[in-house]
Amino acid sequence: MADTIIADDLRYPVGRFRPHAPGPSRRAANIADIAALPERIRAAVARLDDRQLDTTYRPGGWTVRQVVHHVADSHMNAFIRLKLALTEPEPTIKPYDENAWAALADVRLPIEISLGLIDGVHRRWDAINASLQEADYARLWTHPEHGKTFTIDYLLQNYAWHSRHHVAHITALRARENW
Repeated sequence: MADTIIADDLRYPVGRFRPHAPGPSRRAANIADIAALPERIRAAVARLDDRQLDTTYRPGGWTVRQVVHHVADSHMNAFIRLKLALTEPEPTIKPYDENAWAALADVRLPIEISLGLIDGVHRRWDAINASLQEADYARLWTHPEHGKTFTIDYLLQNYAWHSRHHVAHITALRARENW
């Protein structure tokens, strides 16, 4: 049991995602977490060398480099999902195999490439978040792997958590390794 708790702590350093009841203050906090991600992830990887970037954040986990590239992939997908939900009636999004993506050749590229993508996607995402009206948060989209519809409010909650989750993977590793 103790080994499971330790492994879970390394895998979920901010805890597992738990959706919460929507409301203006929580929504504002989620939007702030999403907006802060580019700066927070840059700070988390600052001054790491290639050896450190190629270190896994936990046994059996991705390397720091893979995490950064994954965040770019994931947040580009989230931004597209948001735009689909805002422009189409209950669209069905396209899922992807994040582990397969994390094994492709582009994850060996310098992280600055994905950090730049994160910067750009988040500037655009911030602009859309700032324009959302109350009714927009209830707009629906379908995730076929889950067989459920979700709201834009849920998407914001999930990606606010996702932002904190992956930054914490890196910062917790840095703390453990005294980097």
